[in-house]
Amino acid sequence: MSGEFAASGIDEPTLVGLARRLAVPLGAGGTVYLRGDLGAGKTTFARALLQALGVGERVKSPTYSLIESYRSGDLRVHHLDLYRIADADELEWLGLGDLVDGPSLIVVEWPERASSGLPAADLEIELRHAGDKRDLRMTAHGSIGEQALRELRSEHAGEAEIS
Repeated sequence: MSGEFAASGIDEPTLVGLARRLAVPLGAGGTVYLRGDLGAGKTTFARALLQALGVGERVKSPTYSLIESYRSGDLRVHHLDLYRIADADELEWLGLGDLVDGPSLIVVEWPERASSGLPAADLEIELRHAGDKRDLRMTAHGSIGEQALRELRSEHAGEAEIS
């Protein structure tokens, strides 16, 4: 089962608000892929989601470390940025298999750099530049992703730019 949610011409506060609304359906864990060009808002989205989950410490961009891990109650949260990965074999030393032991949420920027070795996405989010704003499309895979989209749709019923 899969579904989609799209929003056009959104500004940064709206992007942050959408990310925060996903904290409830993703609070039990899952895997989120963030796709888009440089500067499209992937890290902004991830930071807002993690803060809404209750990560109390500063949420840093994992551009250079490749992975930053946090705790939110019993949930382990892992934020990966694979932009600097030249070869998917480089992921092996990150120990991705160990990340999904127990309740965990994995948020991956640039998942296409991994080709394989990542857990399957429950929710894929694509961000595109639209002038000084962004266009967003979310695609759900399975029950976790579908629940996330239901949450967003219920809050945006009747808004013209949301489909």
